Amino acid sequence: MPRALLSVYDKTNLVKFASALIEMGWDIVATGGTEQLLRSSGVTVVAVETLTGMPEMLGGRVKTLHPAVHAGILARDKPEDLASLQQFGYAPINMVVCNLYPFQETASQIGITLQDAIEQIDIGGVTLLRAAAKNFFHTIVVCDPEDYAKVAAELKATGKVDLATRRKLAVKAFAHTRDYDTAIHAFLSQDVVPSLTPTDLPQHLSLGMQQVEVLRYGENPHQPAAYYSRVARSGPLGGALLGGKQLSYNNILDLDAAWRAVSSFSEPTVVIVKHLNPIGVASALTLAEAYPLALAADEVSAFGGVIAVNRPVDDAFVNALGSLFVEAIAAPGYSSSAQAQLLAVRKNCRLLSVPQPFAGNELEIRSVLGGVLVQSADTGDPEATTLKTVTERMPTPEELEMLQFAWKVVQHVRSNAIVLARAKAAVGIGGGLPSRVDSVRLAVAKAGDRAKGAVMASDAFFPFADGIQVAAEAGVTAVIQPGGSIRDKEAIQAANDAGMAMIFTGVRHFRH
Repeated sequence: MPRALLSVYDKTNLVKFASALIEMGWDIVATGGTEQLLRSSGVTVVAVETLTGMPEMLGGRVKTLHPAVHAGILARDKPEDLASLQQFGYAPINMVVCNLYPFQETASQIGITLQDAIEQIDIGGVTLLRAAAKNFFHTIVVCDPEDYAKVAAELKATGKVDLATRRKLAVKAFAHTRDYDTAIHAFLSQDVVPSLTPTDLPQHLSLGMQQVEVLRYGENPHQPAAYYSRVARSGPLGGALLGGKQLSYNNILDLDAAWRAVSSFSEPTVVIVKHLNPIGVASALTLAEAYPLALAADEVSAFGGVIAVNRPVDDAFVNALGSLFVEAIAAPGYSSSAQAQLLAVRKNCRLLSVPQPFAGNELEIRSVLGGVLVQSADTGDPEATTLKTVTERMPTPEELEMLQFAWKVVQHVRSNAIVLARAKAAVGIGGGLPSRVDSVRLAVAKAGDRAKGAVMASDAFFPFADGIQVAAEAGVTAVIQPGGSIRDKEAIQAANDAGMAMIFTGVRHFRH
């Protein structure tokens, strides 16, 4: 009589499957809660301690870790293995049905202690799955209730499960234990692994993520997509969606870009993003005052964009939005009246509450064909960065303040990035173009008359003097850039010829 060992957390359709096995002449052995469920449902079952001759130990920590179990699972259909089992009075276990407690879901519960989380680390279940999956030539391993019907159907039709199916089931079992161990590693390491630097990136990368939400589609309707998080039940950006339609794949990308940008500023700041690029950024005494300054940088492109702010949304900000169509807003919070007003007037606008500013503590990961690229996040200039004036004219105090603002903004614009700014507002932004001078022309065109008296920031050096010359012709008075081109002298000379001030930072901020 073939024997199956059942030990599961997810008991979906278990009684039906066990009953089907018994009808086909299988002997059922079960552990703990699984045994209790089967027995109470009228299923004939043998307790695992009957096999082992040992009761559960250590409060249930040890149930199946015994040669009677694992020798039976690992035995091959060969005379010497069967003789070894017979010598000790054991019998083969031909099927293992096991799935594991959802560790990540439990560990992410509010208020759970480290000790409580550790108690949820399954030992015996993982060992059962690994043993059965290793021996898939001889043992059937089932970890997903969705596979019960297929296994039962094959057994009923032919009296066995074919090798191809057993191999697929083994692959699924190893994936189950892999994801489980990855979740444990991610949980235990989150508070003990120091922030990584570019010189100590991990040799082996464990993401420990789980699917939180299936999205309507990806960048385009024909692309399936989902949102994954390291924390169970966590919303996008670690926040909570308070209202509006479901966030789309593109919404989440844009909100992430906007939140990273607005987190760079300490003063009340508004960032408007479209297609991953900031198109308007401004700081002021209040969000309501900053918003029209940010919008003025590119009112046309702002239609259908997303907005991030670094202060709680209040009624004044909601009123300042006017009639602009906004896809989504990210903020550290919303006043009750502001939230009610937004939900009433902008029913489709997604309202995302994000509790923490972007700090750059996590690795940045991008997929490429056959692998991923990993880097530390760009959170601005290193602490040792110094600004060096390289032109004959020094920037005025007012220009220096504007340059420092523009330098923060340009770090969030796609390369080749150019930002024109006046006071604490971007007036023209150009980026995502293969030619830096074209980005300057775009920024100047967006700024219009406001380019006169503005300052300019560039995320990387000017390879030629033409970008400086275009800015000078538009009335730009000062420039901040990394420097480092073989033609720096030409750029400096062009600035001197125009009476411009120029600062080198020595730090590049490409964002591809």
